[in-house]
Amino acid sequence: MSTHLSTDQLLHAYTVMRTIRDFEERLHVEFATGEIPGFVHLYAGQEASAAGVMAHLNDEDCIASNHRGHGHCIAKGVDVFGMMAEIYGKKTGVCGGKGGSMHIADQEKGMLGANGIVGAGAPLAAGAALASKLKGSQGVAVAFFGDGGSNEGAVFEAMNLAAIMKLPCLFVAENNGYAEATGSGWSVACKDIADRAVGFGMPGVIVDGNDFFAVHAALGVAVERARSGQGPTLVEVKLSRFYGHFEGDAQTYRGPDEVKNLRESHDCLVLFRQRCNAEGWLDAAQFERVDAEVAQLIEDAVRLAKSDPKPQASDLLSDVYVAYR
Repeated sequence: MSTHLSTDQLLHAYTVMRTIRDFEERLHVEFATGEIPGFVHLYAGQEASAAGVMAHLNDEDCIASNHRGHGHCIAKGVDVFGMMAEIYGKKTGVCGGKGGSMHIADQEKGMLGANGIVGAGAPLAAGAALASKLKGSQGVAVAFFGDGGSNEGAVFEAMNLAAIMKLPCLFVAENNGYAEATGSGWSVACKDIADRAVGFGMPGVIVDGNDFFAVHAALGVAVERARSGQGPTLVEVKLSRFYGHFEGDAQTYRGPDEVKNLRESHDCLVLFRQRCNAEGWLDAAQFERVDAEVAQLIEDAVRLAKSDPKPQASDLLSDVYVAYR
């Protein structure tokens, strides 16, 4: 399933996941200082999903994220320094410090934006996929949403449109088991979100989100299907988040030792290293080198973000209207 991945590809995948993990773990610490404005929703625990999906995409492909979008941004190639500055509300941020954690976007990387509106990314991705089809390009668009977002009418409408028009669009439901504080067993009528694909005449696939190689394999098929004009796929990635819905969430809805057990037995980074070690694909020294490089990257990003300037009053009305030429 993964033997076609080269050493460089494996190292890249691990680097992406490690960068997401360290970025989020550091934000968890920094948010507690009170220096970061607004809300923050951490992606830690879900890294294999973003890395496995984005391994098949390029800058011409588009993604539309949700409120928990840091991992998607990093995996899509958005600059870590610009992201950290954005979260700190600084002028050097990728959106000039105006978007914050939930609204990071980078058009050059095909990142249409994280989104605070539940399920709102699906219509954006469908629109991007329609644009690709009309232009005759090979671009693919991916919509990410959670188990809560899977219940939104906008998601159903986007899937219906994508199926009717055979758009090169993927719908990735990252089912971490909770719609904010409500268990998916209470909020999702069917056992598996992927079963809903039948109603739209598209394939529905379930994948273990703790296993990078499983995500990579499943999304490779789905992306190729979309690029070849066969239409959309609904992929349900079953995974878990290591933190609350948002920073400050007391998580009283989670069972005793639930997160502790997840970190011990379902950590996608640990499972990735174990698989690579067992197969002889990568060794400990290679992993340690990546760990050290990423740790320094995050340290530098935080240091610069704290010292960067804030937007000024003169910046207030910039980037509000689009200038058509």
